[in-house]
Amino acid sequence: MKSILRYFKGVGRETRRIRWPERETFIPSMIVVICIAIFAGVFLSLEDLATATILEQLRNAFEGM
Repeated sequence: MKSILRYFKGVGRETRRIRWPERETFIPSMIVVICIAIFAGVFLSLEDLATATILEQLRNAFEGM
């Protein structure tokens, strides 16, 4: 239990030592990350839809065999 408490105290010390970015740097970076995440989500959703459609067509094509 002592080691866990010591670990979290160390985490707190390190968090205070972090040099956080200024607001002028942080906001544009955050916007870029959000845009990339949205693009990746849309891309993966479309890829999943295309794959499901192709597999469904293949299943229907070979169903009668």
